[in-house]
Amino acid sequence: MSNTTKSPITVAQRAFAVANKTLRPFAHRFSPQRYTQPQLFACLALKVFFKTDYRGIVQFLRDLTDLRRVLGLTRVPHFTTLHKASQRLLRRRRARRLLRSTLRRFQGRRRRVRRAAFDSTGLDCGHASRYFIRRRSRGATVAQTVRYTRFLKLELSVATDTHALLGVATSRGPHPDVDRFVGLLDETLANARPERVVADAGYDSEPNHRYARQQGVKSFMPATHGRPSRNPPTGHYRRQMRQRLTKQYGGYGQRWQVETVNAMLKRRLATAVAGRRFPSQSRDAWLLALTFNLMLERSN
Repeated sequence: MSNTTKSPITVAQRAFAVANKTLRPFAHRFSPQRYTQPQLFACLALKVFFKTDYRGIVQFLRDLTDLRRVLGLTRVPHFTTLHKASQRLLRRRRARRLLRSTLRRFQGRRRRVRRAAFDSTGLDCGHASRYFIRRRSRGATVAQTVRYTRFLKLELSVATDTHALLGVATSRGPHPDVDRFVGLLDETLANARPERVVADAGYDSEPNHRYARQQGVKSFMPATHGRPSRNPPTGHYRRQMRQRLTKQYGGYGQRWQVETVNAMLKRRLATAVAGRRFPSQSRDAWLLALTFNLMLERSN
């Protein structure tokens, strides 16, 4: 089984190396050029690793000379510099390239993956304690109650043998997963070519099965979505799932690996995002995913 590193030096080295292969040294030729983009990305990854904010990671960098030495920092960046860097470096196009670079540690140039597992998990928006939310809900108005039902949904595609994240997508929750399968599969195929995809019943639909097979991927999901009935499903692939799907069939029993990754990510990194608007929340979620891949130890 894979594990996550507990060394900030290792995370800093990996983040710096990945960013050096992916990003240009400077955003623009007329930029101040005090810090390189790889240095700033490594600082952002350390922010997530230490479970702190922008001011907090600045203080860590001031105190820990070894981290500054690893990153080649002669001075500590201001917290606003890191905030602006996150807006620039974690845009979806760059974040996808960085995710692809983190996967090179596990795959090399090989794109073929035996099995990918799909699932989504909710991240709180803000850091209000659950006890406070519970107390505020008692006797609250409808508006006050609804305020806490919105969350960020982090959708993950996980390689079941290494726990590496193959694809990432974000959306606002709550909403069903059935219409998110195609987008998450496209995100996965941009980085890897899984032979099989396993997912829970929330993704179950005949069009999803057809789309996966059009891409050359076999999909396995329990055909239990919708109103319960003793009659077999009308769709060809859903009927096949109802008749044949077991833990052994298609390796569906390995779907729980994505649940393990959800637990690891929340336990080691964060259960909430700090952004106030959806774009900034999505950037926070992408940084969580990138840092998780950087922390992940390769299995022998």
